[in-house]
Amino acid sequence: MEMENNTQLQVSGLVKRFGDDTVLDGIDLSVHKGEVVVVLGPSGCGKSTLLRCMNGLEPLSEGTILLDGEEIASGGKNMTRLRQKIGMVFQSYDLFPHKNIMDNITLAPVKVQKRDKKEVEQEAERLLKRVGLWEKRKAFPRELSGGQKQRVAIVRALCMNPEVMLFDEVTAALDPEMVREVLDVMLELAEQGMTMVIVTHEMQFARAIADRVIFLDGGSIVEESEPEKFFTDPKTQRAKDFLKTFAYEKRRKTTD
Repeated sequence: MEMENNTQLQVSGLVKRFGDDTVLDGIDLSVHKGEVVVVLGPSGCGKSTLLRCMNGLEPLSEGTILLDGEEIASGGKNMTRLRQKIGMVFQSYDLFPHKNIMDNITLAPVKVQKRDKKEVEQEAERLLKRVGLWEKRKAFPRELSGGQKQRVAIVRALCMNPEVMLFDEVTAALDPEMVREVLDVMLELAEQGMTMVIVTHEMQFARAIADRVIFLDGGSIVEESEPEKFFTDPKTQRAKDFLKTFAYEKRRKTTD
């Protein structure tokens, strides 16, 4: 299949079933180099499953996903190499509790990519300083706040030198005051031209960072547009109802 010029990630006819349950139903999506695509939608609409398919963590029922023209196929012989090009950060950090922060970050680049330990440590130092956590390099995950752990998880993914970053509700488990420090790191990545696909429920952040918004509902892309247009004048009733719910929740929280 030919890739569009400048397209880095190409999703075509993606169907994902779990048993009799169709979670994703015919997704077509192109992500261009340096673009930030934000995926929005109600709980259970398939957002996280879409990211997991993009990273090869879930086998596809139908369709293809290409990274730079190469097919991402779960279990394929090129899967290990391709997965290293796609960094993913989850809601749950997934840091090794028995290793300190520096060891958490350097383990995969040294063991999986067989890179020089000193070179990896220098990169880890640069990235930890960038997110304000260099002084925590010898600490263990239990000694860090949620926001700090999430920033370490981002650094760990970046240390693999990925071409694309996937973020799955990375602030969902954080206290409000910790959310900002994680979102700031992601905004900086966007400014530096990192290709990103972000699933988030932070609407103001989505509006600020997105080049394009994808609205998913019932396993299908219901709407796709520039962020300003999506947030000010959504085309579909389903998107209007979704945004109203978030506006109501925000008002309720401020009056509680």
